Amino acid sequence: MKPLKLHTDRLFPAEPRTRDIARALHATVRDLPIVSPHGHTDPRWFAYDDPFPNPSELLIVPDHYVFRMLMSQGVKLEELGVPTRDGSPTETDPRAIWHRFAAHYHLFRGTPSRMWLDWVFAETFGIDVRLGADTADHYYDIIDAALKTPAFRPRALFERHGIEVIATTEGPLDPLDHHRAIRASGWGGRVITAYRPDPVMDPSVRGFADNVRAFCAMAGEDAGSFAGYLRAHERRRADFRAAGATSTDHGHPTAFTAHLGKAEIEALYASVMSGPVSDRDAELFRGHMLVEMARMSIEDGMVMQLHPGVHRSHNAAVLARFGRDKGGDIPAAGEFVQALKPLLDLYGNDPRLTLILFTLDEDVYSRELAPLAGHYPALRLGPPWWFHDSPEGMRRFRERATETAGFYNTVGFNDDTRAFLSIPARHDMARRMDCAWLARLVAEHRLEEDEAFELARALSYDLVKQAYKL
Repeated sequence: MKPLKLHTDRLFPAEPRTRDIARALHATVRDLPIVSPHGHTDPRWFAYDDPFPNPSELLIVPDHYVFRMLMSQGVKLEELGVPTRDGSPTETDPRAIWHRFAAHYHLFRGTPSRMWLDWVFAETFGIDVRLGADTADHYYDIIDAALKTPAFRPRALFERHGIEVIATTEGPLDPLDHHRAIRASGWGGRVITAYRPDPVMDPSVRGFADNVRAFCAMAGEDAGSFAGYLRAHERRRADFRAAGATSTDHGHPTAFTAHLGKAEIEALYASVMSGPVSDRDAELFRGHMLVEMARMSIEDGMVMQLHPGVHRSHNAAVLARFGRDKGGDIPAAGEFVQALKPLLDLYGNDPRLTLILFTLDEDVYSRELAPLAGHYPALRLGPPWWFHDSPEGMRRFRERATETAGFYNTVGFNDDTRAFLSIPARHDMARRMDCAWLARLVAEHRLEEDEAFELARALSYDLVKQAYKL
């Protein structure tokens, strides 16, 4: 068996002096609490603190970063236990699933997933040999035994990993029962929600009109008018704030915004509710609602996040058999300068609004996003997201955004993950990469060393708390 060892200088510069600076910076932020303002962990874990069922259910079946890579090399999702939409059978033996994963672990070489997983194996479970077909049972037995102990239940892991606050993300129809259960339990961990209204803001979503009717009924408002629909949003936002939410999140196909007159939006609302909905009308409705969300954020203080530019569920066959969020989402080109102008014309100079922008199109970092965030008081840049929360993605973000936007128009790091155990590994990677970047600026005499220490803390902890009002 080959040893598994995490090098203490991983991700630091190779040049000795710069590496020494990075080491010194990292030593001051390594143990800061984790602030996780945007993610998709399951609030049931923290509400009821039940044991995780087995290694495969925890680390493979729900993680699309893992199974999309295996699928690309011919492993069927059925063989990994991924549930089907129609309930047809898939692999149910967790040890067999783990063996398939272990036999293909070499596929993750050079990827951030490999670094996150190795961190989890070494730091969380104390395993000191590499994963492969020959060590599959060794891994499975150690992890499975650990998960049966109190020390590996969700709340214990939350506390062990130094998580100060974590935000889950719920849809507008979620009753928020699990968040109420967390608060009623008396446990001291801070788990909050975030308001993700896409199913009732995007007319292209299947079942949109039914969603809106259920949403308005839930809020006690009339779905027959646009005014009632807006009041339903205001009431549900209040419900989410009562569950701790400080932010909203919007996953639109584009960053398009629009500001329609009263008669025009009333007519458009009636049209998208009655159907059929054209692509143009869906885009126009989404665009107008982003402006409405900005207005509401100014009124109720919630931070607004926009994640555009993803072709969701690109693989039609996987979508049909397994549903959404199965690793088939693919980045698309983005445009922000013209798309955001209607919203920015109304609210871009209002210091009461914080709009955090994310992109999967790295070409717009320096051309569009950094100039926009370096000008409008309402705008901040979210960290490298999804395919770019990797060492090279983080480096490219700093290289392309910092000179125009500066550090203080960014919001630190967020992990945006469903993979609970990977959260400390992701924050460790981000802190190391930021320290490496700051060390380079110090070594090149572009930044004083005392300023680098202040920035290392800001990027790891202070900016995210400030931006998300945590």
